Amino acid sequence: MSTGRGGWPLYEVFVRGKRGLNHVHVGSLHAADDVMALHNARDVYTRRNEGASIWVVRSDLITASSPDEKESFFDPAADKVYRYPTFYSIPPEVPHL
Repeated sequence: MSTGRGGWPLYEVFVRGKRGLNHVHVGSLHAADDVMALHNARDVYTRRNEGASIWVVRSDLITASSPDEKESFFDPAADKVYRYPTFYSIPPEVPHL
């Protein structure tokens, strides 16, 4: 567990803007618990009333791929062209939009 000041865990903060569709990582903060993290994230990262939703996630609970693993992790999908709609031809009897 990543701990900082006072032994508090590190949280990653994600905010969805009023006009946005996705939550975006905006920063990190330390807090004693999840509720404090949420309140502190609101105070720090949405001061100008720009947020519609906030997520806080303890950093030690996030599992991520490594950039060093990029080729072995993502390349297997490259040989599955059938997953892309461009692989299929549209028959003439199907109306086009």
